[in-house]
Amino acid sequence: MTDRAFSGSRVGSLVAPRRGRAADSSAGVAARRRDKDFAQYRPRFWATLTPLVFAVAVAAVLWASWLSREDSGVTPESGTGYWLGIAGSSLMVVLLLYPLRKRTKFLRSLGTVAFWFRIHMIFGIIGPVLVLMHSNFRLGSVNSNVALAAMLIVAMSGIVGRYLYTKIHVGLYGRKAVVREMLADADALRELIAADLPVAHRVVEQLNAFAQVGTTPPRGVLTGLFLLPVIGWRAWLVRRRLIADARRVIEVEGKRLGWSHKVRRRQFASVADLVTLHVATVKKAAAFAFYDRLFGLWHIFHLPLFFLLVIAAIVHIFAAHFF
Repeated sequence: MTDRAFSGSRVGSLVAPRRGRAADSSAGVAARRRDKDFAQYRPRFWATLTPLVFAVAVAAVLWASWLSREDSGVTPESGTGYWLGIAGSSLMVVLLLYPLRKRTKFLRSLGTVAFWFRIHMIFGIIGPVLVLMHSNFRLGSVNSNVALAAMLIVAMSGIVGRYLYTKIHVGLYGRKAVVREMLADADALRELIAADLPVAHRVVEQLNAFAQVGTTPPRGVLTGLFLLPVIGWRAWLVRRRLIADARRVIEVEGKRLGWSHKVRRRQFASVADLVTLHVATVKKAAAFAFYDRLFGLWHIFHLPLFFLLVIAAIVHIFAAHFF
């Protein structure tokens, strides 16, 4: 097949021909740019590992406490059990500092909002764990049961809120995301693929089609519950198809242009990474309205529960000490 015939084929329509050194250089530029500009869409190892290790540690402590509950001798009225209750209650009082820090100017000297958000999440788990150990996993009086139930509901609600928060913010402790910024990032990634890598028209057309998902996000909660799995499945399908096309095209055209195996491998890694980032960006934009709506509803639900917990805890402490 001649060069002209090849350029008119399906493979040729995907490729913007480059020599090995130029391809190698463009891949390096693309890598530096995506690492700088689009890191927020890339899964972070420590951001995933740290919560997982913390969750495993908490589960291990609860499991060990549950297994030893009959022989531990812990009672809520005195000794270790009593002080576990004091410690757990104190940590949950500290939780109030996070909303106060966000809304009160004179508390700015106590640390950043991000710092108190971390404390709020960590103490929001450790506090209930200590209270559970304080109760030795047993029910007691009516007021203590109400306080325990309120605490567990608030703790579970906080875990849900933490998940929703990550869906609408840049990073766990970052600023709130904006849909138009995410779509602009998707456009930049698509241009980067078209301009700096040896994959052109057909791939860009498919990326454009998928990007329309981000401009028409699900608007209602029920609609979102139905459409989000569809969007996720479509994103997986698009990514898989584009990466498979890129692998075949780079392999065939790279051999024709005399690229080394190392250059072909590096070019494919660049294309695959950029396609993955683009798909992740569009998914985040498409799901943003849904998660933002859920987070608003969660906030309405969570705050009254927290104040109910505070009241129930005060009543329980008063009853435990004076009756």
